[in-house]
Amino acid sequence: MDSRNEKIYGLIGFPLGHSFSQGYFNQKFESEKINAVYRNFELPDIGDFMELVAETPMLAGLNVTIPYKQLVIPYMDEMDPEAADIGAVNVIKVMHGSDGYPRFKGYNTDVLGFRDSLRPMLRECHRKSLVLGTGGAAKAVRYALESMGIEVQYVSRTKRDGVLTYGELDADIMASHRIIVNTTPLGMYPDVDGCPDIPYEYITDENLCYDLLYNPDVTMFMRRSRQQGAKVKNGLEMLLLQAFASWKIWNS
Repeated sequence: MDSRNEKIYGLIGFPLGHSFSQGYFNQKFESEKINAVYRNFELPDIGDFMELVAETPMLAGLNVTIPYKQLVIPYMDEMDPEAADIGAVNVIKVMHGSDGYPRFKGYNTDVLGFRDSLRPMLRECHRKSLVLGTGGAAKAVRYALESMGIEVQYVSRTKRDGVLTYGELDADIMASHRIIVNTTPLGMYPDVDGCPDIPYEYITDENLCYDLLYNPDVTMFMRRSRQQGAKVKNGLEMLLLQAFASWKIWNS
């Protein structure tokens, strides 16, 4: 293939050692004979975004991960309505106009990926949820849960209005919130012994404990929850679903 016309896609975030997307997309490009490449772009600071764009003239699309899903929004020329409502972007479509200047439209496919991955696991007892973390991924998770009629309670290390701290999670709160979603990086490779500081002793077989992480396959959060009888799932299927949705956006 002619590398001069090769489209470039990629992932921005920091760090990116855990990324699955690069291998997934490059395998897709090779198997389907698509003249494109997918790269990891580690950005120590979101202020480096425009420099990356200037240095990559064939850039056609980007995925966005921690910690830039909210910080990238000011760089967008346009926002998909759902991404605007959520307040987080994980997909950027790069459009090159006749004036030579790129334009950016922000989307969020995390909602679709999480919702379609979680829905088959839901039971009658799953009416309320605890979302661990308050970042961009947490916002998408909240949006997805509320779209399915599930109440959401944020949990964070920092106390603020509408957010519980980990120390406030008692037996009553745990019993009434049977879905627990970890959106934090705690437990991600290489720090695989880490996990959110929740009272695991209150978890039962009625709990559904979902970790957005996928490396390792079974995080400490998942392991400790499963020991209490909970149904657990990692974020790999969510990642694959949102990656497929990203490709549709870039080629629409």
